[in-house]
Amino acid sequence: MKEMKLWMLAAILTCGLALTSCTNNDNPIAPPVDEVEAQLQKMTLREKVGQLFYIRLESLDPSIEWTTYDDLASIKVLEVTENMKHVNENYPVGGIILYAWNIEDEAQLARIIPQVRALNGHPLLCIDEEGGRVSRIANNPNFNVKKYESMAAIGATGDPQNAYECGNTIGTYLKHYGFDIDFAPVADVNTNPENVVIGPRAFSDDPAVAAPMVVNYLQGLKDAGITGCIKHFPGHGDTKADTHYGYASTQKTWEEMLDCEMVTFKAGIKWGCQLIMTAHIGAPKVTGSDVPSTMSPIILQDKLRGELGYQNIIITDAMEMGAITQQYTSAEAAVGSLKAGVDIVLGPRYFTEAFDAVMAAVNNGTLTEERINQSVRRILKLKKERAVR
Repeated sequence: MKEMKLWMLAAILTCGLALTSCTNNDNPIAPPVDEVEAQLQKMTLREKVGQLFYIRLESLDPSIEWTTYDDLASIKVLEVTENMKHVNENYPVGGIILYAWNIEDEAQLARIIPQVRALNGHPLLCIDEEGGRVSRIANNPNFNVKKYESMAAIGATGDPQNAYECGNTIGTYLKHYGFDIDFAPVADVNTNPENVVIGPRAFSDDPAVAAPMVVNYLQGLKDAGITGCIKHFPGHGDTKADTHYGYASTQKTWEEMLDCEMVTFKAGIKWGCQLIMTAHIGAPKVTGSDVPSTMSPIILQDKLRGELGYQNIIITDAMEMGAITQQYTSAEAAVGSLKAGVDIVLGPRYFTEAFDAVMAAVNNGTLTEERINQSVRRILKLKKERAVR
């Protein structure tokens, strides 16, 4: 009987302690907060739509008229003007890309970057600095940075460490100047000797050579604190025409692409690349039509996201290029590319027109707000990662 009483006393004390601990816990531990989701929930639709656009500075000033890239070079916008700030008040942007004509020297670059960062939308700062022919800073004589002959020359060495050194060197000076994203490296496989737009920008005409170069270049950028972007999906290396000026296409089947172009893109995806840039090329033997890949849900959703399993940001090539503007208005191109599966619309010819069209598309049900949210989540995630670097 004595043992029974002791057992009951112990049980009562245990229950009492348990009850006491429960009643004293007035502030139970809250589940962890998803910062991206919390930020998304606070945003207006207009703020969300702004995140989908990465634009050139000139696009914030509708009074600037231009027809060719030579016009932009002669206009030479070197600062964020009051007119741009005024437009930006109602048209937030997720990113700004600087071109060669926006960069004069180190002193001017140091002035303009804080101006860009102060814009509505907290834009990331982007540039095309591949090394070789496409290098906005290295090809400017006012900058003392290392220059590279071409990616083809690096590929020809057969040593991926040279691609790492290139990416890391470029990334180091881009980080120093204040950039976030480099639209590089080119992941195309240059298989067509008549190609006029890719050529030596690609590492090789052999995917087995190009793939390790691409991932090592990406790693070099990352180690320097810069986010890279592989381009131009599904591969611009087997084309003849230049999408800057008009329609271009590849006649390869998907099976042929899997043996060539997709080798480099799959390597980049496996490595963990944060951005993939689309090509404006048609791929009729894949899609069954001449629609540019930028506007094709078959290319972007079925192949890139579905078959290849890519989960990060899809960004268009510049939407002001002839392959797009000769077929679509800025409004049609922006809405159509988002419907096809892109997350970021880069460089629309007429930014405010494109922005207004996306707003209208959500309001009339052509695009759902949840579809917009899918892209904004990816963009906010990248911005959060950039903020801690």
